[in-house]
Amino acid sequence: MKHTVITALAALVSTTAAAQAADWTGYTYSAVPTTAAVQGMERITERAAEEAGVDITLHLGKTLQIASSDITQAVGDGILDFAADYFFSGNVPIARVLNLPMLIENEEEWNAAYAAIEPVLEDAFAGQGVVLLGGYRYPQQVIFTTFELDSLDDLEGHKIRVTSPEQGEFVSAFGGAPITLSGSDVPTSLERGVIDGVLTASAGGAKNWGEFLPYNLRFPVNYGNSAIIANVDAFEDLDEASQEALRNIVAEEGAAITANFLIDEQTQMEKQQGAGMTIVQPAEGDAAIAREKLAPFWESWAAQNGPEYEDALARVREAIGK
Repeated sequence: MKHTVITALAALVSTTAAAQAADWTGYTYSAVPTTAAVQGMERITERAAEEAGVDITLHLGKTLQIASSDITQAVGDGILDFAADYFFSGNVPIARVLNLPMLIENEEEWNAAYAAIEPVLEDAFAGQGVVLLGGYRYPQQVIFTTFELDSLDDLEGHKIRVTSPEQGEFVSAFGGAPITLSGSDVPTSLERGVIDGVLTASAGGAKNWGEFLPYNLRFPVNYGNSAIIANVDAFEDLDEASQEALRNIVAEEGAAITANFLIDEQTQMEKQQGAGMTIVQPAEGDAAIAREKLAPFWESWAAQNGPEYEDALARVREAIGK
């Protein structure tokens, strides 16, 4: 009888612990609930509760005292259990291989490159105490400016806001001055002439800053992507069925977010053009010129960071045939 009671109590404690482990705190860097990214994250939380037995309370960007650049660290430290992180490359810098300008130029190349590098990314996130569950991709980053922009040569002498050193290298290659600013500082910086333009997507920053940016050169510089991640201890506390269900949900909804961003990109571009923005298509031959300028940077970027980075670049280049 005593043994039965102890067994029952142990089972109760185990069940209670499991229930607590499945009550997660989630976070996304985006503060705008109408974006495809936030809507997709909300779908993930709804499905996680129904299909994986994980209750995730999702907090939008700036509603918690966590800087965008610290999200992956906060997940690794257990402050968060689950998150979408666009700024993860500060903690997982090898992931920047996917964002090198002019390296990956279309969806087919992206898919091949990501498949080749995914095991490397999983290991890198694991080193931060984080499980990489999946992610989503923004539309290609193009150029929006306050000045007339007909070709890449027109960037010379202008200050362009970038979101990574790699984007900065592209701007510098064409004589511009790359500037790093938080998104919240962009509107006032455009108004005051601190910057003359930005690299972003129509469905990204231009959705909020379009009124300050009358020109858009549709030259695809690089891709930006977000990682969807979980704390390793919280994830491993789930049973195998719940883990598999959560991975499947993230895979499906991550693909849906990417697809919805592409739809929104076209919608926003047409809306911006209708509001008076001048849309310019890239000049023939500009892509080849830019690729030639930036290819040496790919190699120097990898060499400066070490053999692991050189291997990552080689994997990607082999996968896409460059």
